Amino acid sequence: MFNYILADKKFILLLFLVNLFGTIYGYIWYIPQLSITPDKYLLFVPDSPTASLFFTIFLLFFLFNKNVPYIEALGLVTLVKYGTWAVVMNVLTLIVEGSLSPAGYMLMLSHAGMAIQGILYAPFYKIKMRHLVIAGIWTLHNDVIDYVFGMMPIYSSLTQYMKEIGYFTFWLSIACLFLAYWLTVRKTRILS
Repeated sequence: MFNYILADKKFILLLFLVNLFGTIYGYIWYIPQLSITPDKYLLFVPDSPTASLFFTIFLLFFLFNKNVPYIEALGLVTLVKYGTWAVVMNVLTLIVEGSLSPAGYMLMLSHAGMAIQGILYAPFYKIKMRHLVIAGIWTLHNDVIDYVFGMMPIYSSLTQYMKEIGYFTFWLSIACLFLAYWLTVRKTRILS
């Protein structure tokens, strides 16, 4: 029943539009940071909107009954990673500052939704190990760009915790890759 709703063309179109506008808003939100980012890192700075872009592309293809496994793997891993990451960073901001702006709460809600939708669509993905390997390379490379080259998203009140956040982010990437494997590749191997 639930998979029927997720596969309904009208629902997919609605979700596609929500993700498309969310992706556009995400890239706009990153404009101040992108304006001070060296050109060679531009592709790797807007983490969350790029994750939602991968999922938006998946939805567009899925609307026409097509699969794009590399995009699916990138979408699943990065949606769960950056969705979870943003929720955790906003909770930490709340703890450190003692309050959170309405935009912070909106970011928590929207990013939790990112992670959830990535997982909910797992039964429809056609991900194999090679797709997951590419997603892993992208994701871990992005961690290096963020925390070795200092291109991580700017949370001014959390700057003093960047080493700890970088360590957490690395293990979050590993956990998301394992989750993606568990939901797709492992499940496919068990069923075949």
